[in-house]
Amino acid sequence: MASHGLSYEGCNFLRQRLVLSTLSGKRVKIKSIRSKDDEPGLRDFEASFIRLLDKVTNGSRIEINQTGTVLVYQPGLLYGGTVEHDCNPQRSIGYYLEALLMLGPFMKTPLKATLRGVTNDPTDPTVDLLKSAALPVMKNFGIDGEGFDLKVLKRGMAPGGGGEVVFTCPVRRTIRPVQLTEPGKIKRIRGVAYSVRVSPQMANRIVESARSILNKFLPDIYIYTDHMKGANSGKSPGFGLTLVAETLSGSFLSAEMSSTPQGQGDPILPEDLGRNCAKLLLEEIYRGGCVDSSNQSLALLLMTLGQQDVSKVLLGPLSPYTIEFLRHIRDFFQLMFKIEIQKPLEDERKGGDKVLMTCVGVGYSNINKTVK
Repeated sequence: MASHGLSYEGCNFLRQRLVLSTLSGKRVKIKSIRSKDDEPGLRDFEASFIRLLDKVTNGSRIEINQTGTVLVYQPGLLYGGTVEHDCNPQRSIGYYLEALLMLGPFMKTPLKATLRGVTNDPTDPTVDLLKSAALPVMKNFGIDGEGFDLKVLKRGMAPGGGGEVVFTCPVRRTIRPVQLTEPGKIKRIRGVAYSVRVSPQMANRIVESARSILNKFLPDIYIYTDHMKGANSGKSPGFGLTLVAETLSGSFLSAEMSSTPQGQGDPILPEDLGRNCAKLLLEEIYRGGCVDSSNQSLALLLMTLGQQDVSKVLLGPLSPYTIEFLRHIRDFFQLMFKIEIQKPLEDERKGGDKVLMTCVGVGYSNINKTVK
């Protein structure tokens, strides 16, 4: 590793590297991006992601060679403000939004980002999932207030897109350390079944089949149906379900499924989708922890950037994405977590093995924030 920056190879974990580079101020060079492919270099959605980073920062230097296989990124200051971005429909808005959630609190001025594109697709976390599971995680770290919101104005299913969301985030000087070690029992399940450009009956069929499984465990279940019409329904037909289980200690565990995009593979029945999504939620509850598997890296990042005090979070089994994220945190912030495996007792019914993550924050202070 040269002292002037970090260098990586390949197209994997591009977002992680660029986000951590922006926060730590360290230059990053990524080479051999799909250099062996028939179409080498950055994909359109990655270029779109880099443009979005350029919009929220001030003075970033981005160099890409002719074939797009080498990227050099010298981060500028996080500026924020009002940003509009048309996301590339190859990936859903969630792909772009996950990065903005990580960067939002550290801007100079509060962020108001309007993102257009695909709101729900089977590969990335949908905007509903981020709203119902990622925002509560951030609230635990003291990122909260009137200006903290994620609104879905229009839904757009893959492949056509046409959705629109607005994410607003206040700025924070520092991040408070947390102790999230007791997940607690599940007290209620909430969800949204959405349908666009198909019969509104689809959403009701999803709700009924999801309840047929979940009602065996819990009486307090409420799944909203959301049927958007006309201009707000995007360009492609589709439906899906996002479920969130809330525990007594205020943790949220989530699961979701979206219908197969038009013209890609076998269509799925709303009944099957509802049942499968309910089973995914039960699996997520079995994995457990205070933060669900899709938001592990967000929680770990906020722990890293906390004040110089001990943070503890109990997680379910770490996802491969999270494991790679921990390696990157070590690279960019020289911070290592203490990882303890906790096996639940046989008779406790606490689900799978848990991992207790402990670290002392680096005491990150938002130097960009305007002093009032």
